Amino acid sequence: MDKYTLSNGLRVVVEKIPTCRSVAFGIWVKTGSRNENETNNGISHFIEHMLFKGTDKYSAKEIAEIFDGIGGNVNAFTSKEYTCYYCKVLDEHLPLAVEVLSDMFFNSVFDPEELEKEKNVIYEEIAMYEDTPDDMVHDLIARAAFGEHRLGQTIIGTQQNLEPMTRDTLKSYMKEQYTPANTVVAIAGNIGDDVLQLIERHFQSFTGSPAEQESSKLDFRSDLEYFQKKTEQNHICLSLPGLAVSDEQLYATVLLNNAIGGGMSSRLFQEIREKRGLAYSVYSYHTSYQDGGMFTIYTGTAPKQTAEVLKVTMEMLHDLKQNGLTPAELRKGKEQMKGSLILSLESTSSRMNRLGKNELMLGRHYSLDEIIARIERVEMEQIEELTASLLSKPFALAMVGASDAVISGMRRDQLV
Repeated sequence: MDKYTLSNGLRVVVEKIPTCRSVAFGIWVKTGSRNENETNNGISHFIEHMLFKGTDKYSAKEIAEIFDGIGGNVNAFTSKEYTCYYCKVLDEHLPLAVEVLSDMFFNSVFDPEELEKEKNVIYEEIAMYEDTPDDMVHDLIARAAFGEHRLGQTIIGTQQNLEPMTRDTLKSYMKEQYTPANTVVAIAGNIGDDVLQLIERHFQSFTGSPAEQESSKLDFRSDLEYFQKKTEQNHICLSLPGLAVSDEQLYATVLLNNAIGGGMSSRLFQEIREKRGLAYSVYSYHTSYQDGGMFTIYTGTAPKQTAEVLKVTMEMLHDLKQNGLTPAELRKGKEQMKGSLILSLESTSSRMNRLGKNELMLGRHYSLDEIIARIERVEMEQIEELTASLLSKPFALAMVGASDAVISGMRRDQLV
């Protein structure tokens, strides 16, 4: 991996993989729903959509035809803390891909007519999301965990917020957030020695200074959020306070997650689905932010089984707090983590994502050998300390379903 900084401050991270024929190219911007407020929540996601709607040089249709015509793909996503525009193409088509994606990044026209049409597209996306309770509940748990903090906001925003937004609204936000200091270019694949000159050519005129960001302390709130909806299942999330993206205990957290609900052999999957048949989908995951995180358990189950599912989940967490993991679980988790990591590195897209996110959020990179060594260094004592820390506060709870009778009386401090 090589890292460069252009004269304008733009960071470029590159990984050459001569054994493949593809290249993944991404533009990462450190802005997302966390940078928004109550009135413009959803603007980062809206800008992401609009960058595909045409530039001075290419129409939206021509952009699609260019990437289809070279057998590549182009896409984007917005998260709570960053936005990424990316493509994957054959190595011979990288110059064209960089030219088109950079033109979208710098020269999108934000045509008022297209802007209004795209608002309607996002309204449909919001409606689709509200018709998908197993997605919706994950936004509810963020609000239950973080309350009015900006990390409690949705990424997609609301129709009420989007309606008044104009071309000037979006351009003004981009001027504040889309700056060289806030941006990383990441490239992984079969690239030549002239790749830096290619990036210089298209990004050397990128200028601007980031606006000063409001900072607010991130506190885990342990609230209850419920959305009433006629569904066949209750969709439930239970969340514990997690770790920041730079925390040294993050590897231990991944190992703990693998044991709790990270796979088919995990405790939750085996007990709730395989042994008792109470759910089709049950899993856990950890989400890290700059200054905190969430450890979340999700289950979708029939209303009549909700109480039993929650009872089994609480029993598992009580047992974990009292007895910890077994040596076999720790060893299996390490092998699972190493295997997932190594297999992911066979994809140029995964390597590009790792480069971009690490540089943007951490400013540092570990080699594969360093990561494996850090995984192997995790001892049972670290897992025990982490478990005690995770279970030291009341949990947050969220549900989408027809009735909140089961969760409304549930003590959220019972693990403390």
